[in-house]
Amino acid sequence: MARPDFDDPDLPLSVLFAECPEVATVFLDRRMLCPGCPIAPFHTVVDACLEYGLDESEFRAELRRVVVSEGSGRPLETRHS
Repeated sequence: MARPDFDDPDLPLSVLFAECPEVATVFLDRRMLCPGCPIAPFHTVVDACLEYGLDESEFRAELRRVVVSEGSGRPLETRHS
């Protein structure tokens, strides 16, 4: 099964954590409470970055690095514009 579209602005955090559990460390290292949060099915990376005042591009880049270095070897789906 392919990973979800990582660049989808509507991708719920709960799906991201379920398919790419290794990214939880990126959130937890920044003291973000998103992993395990009951709102995760309704929030996205966009929402989390707004809530925590993070640069979305930089945060997504860090998520990608973790997925590539620690992931299960499955390809990370991204949008190509």
